[in-house]
Amino acid sequence: MEQKKNSVKPAEGKLGILVVGNGAVATTFMTGVLMTRKGLGKPVGSMTQYDKIRIGKGADKKYLPYKDIVPIADLNDIVFGCWDVYPQNAYQSAMYAEVLKEKDIEPVRDELEKIVPMKAAFDKNYAKRLDGDNVKDCKTRWEMVEALKKDISDFKQKNGCARIVVLWAASTEIYVPVDEKVHYKLSDLEAAMKADDREHIAPSMCYAYAALTEGAPFIMGAPNTTVDIPAMWELAEKTKMPIAGKDFKTGQTLVKSGFAPIIGTRCLGLSGWFSTNILGNRDGLVLDEPANFRTKEVSKLSTLETILKPDVQPDLYGHGNDEDTQYYHKVRINYYPPRNDNKEGWDNIDIFGWLGYPMQIKINFLCRDSILAAPLCLDLCLLSDLAARAGRYGTQRFLSFFLKSPMHDYTQGEEAVNNLYQQYTMLKNAIREMGGYEADEEID
Repeated sequence: MEQKKNSVKPAEGKLGILVVGNGAVATTFMTGVLMTRKGLGKPVGSMTQYDKIRIGKGADKKYLPYKDIVPIADLNDIVFGCWDVYPQNAYQSAMYAEVLKEKDIEPVRDELEKIVPMKAAFDKNYAKRLDGDNVKDCKTRWEMVEALKKDISDFKQKNGCARIVVLWAASTEIYVPVDEKVHYKLSDLEAAMKADDREHIAPSMCYAYAALTEGAPFIMGAPNTTVDIPAMWELAEKTKMPIAGKDFKTGQTLVKSGFAPIIGTRCLGLSGWFSTNILGNRDGLVLDEPANFRTKEVSKLSTLETILKPDVQPDLYGHGNDEDTQYYHKVRINYYPPRNDNKEGWDNIDIFGWLGYPMQIKINFLCRDSILAAPLCLDLCLLSDLAARAGRYGTQRFLSFFLKSPMHDYTQGEEAVNNLYQQYTMLKNAIREMGGYEADEEID
């Protein structure tokens, strides 16, 4: 088993994780890491903490945890900071979210109380249902960028961090269609920010721009357009920084990306797939606004179409719609406060088999949104930091495994990989490569 020289810089010093948002997902993530550090909890669901990857073949075959293949930052070296429109500290926010029990928050109360959100760069037009006053007084989008850059640099210095990663775990913004005049070239994007073009420049773009120019990888955990535009890809190339997105793949889409390959591999037909959700947290409140739901809908709908393709198998997937060109695919999200963070996803799948005889599959996933999202936050932060130290920059396709609507170069007709098993292969190959081993698995 030949290991080439590993050129990844070691994970020395503190890693600052700056989270945009201090709500249910962010506080569940932070509390979990702090509890794990104290030996009071287990980071279940985290690939970087539990998964083992094969390196070598035959007699040389070994299964190793990620940290034994590549230098991953230690949980003890993480320092948390955040921005939020509400001023409550991470302890208050974790208690308010009611995701974790008090017994799992109290042991790290002192540390959580020290995580006080910086004022958010916020525009109410992008999330009309949110009403916090811990907001920066910025006259223009460019002022937002400058203020956020200062926040990042001040945090890094004050906390003695060697490196920073910025993670978006805030609400879904309203849908921003990609506009070639603004979003294709970095110079146009910067001009629009300076001209305070609020229609085309979402606040999240200011966070991404600030992070990348301050030498921090940026991860988009919502379905926002943010870094999924050529201008940001250009900035990531220029700053030599990794970007990843978009939208944490937690409940229903995880099921879809894992289950659709069963139908495809078994060569069964699909007439329709209806997905509906109920959730009652702040995310559900924001998504109750049609313009914000549109952003999420585009993200959730994209998964199936790249796995079960009508043009490749017209007999199996070319039915269901009025035009008879494809199966029928519908996604719905309903705000239902009694459930809070305990989402429920129903999938009704109409399939057909031999001689076209119909069958049905029903999947009912009673999941906990933030419990599923927290380990993704950890893995995305640690692996983005790893990618930066390995000299990888631009869109990190190997992180597609963790994301609902993985970024891809749509200007070149590239399709995202949404099949969970193919995504896992991409992840394993990237870890092997960064560890100096051969990336020895093919994606069929």
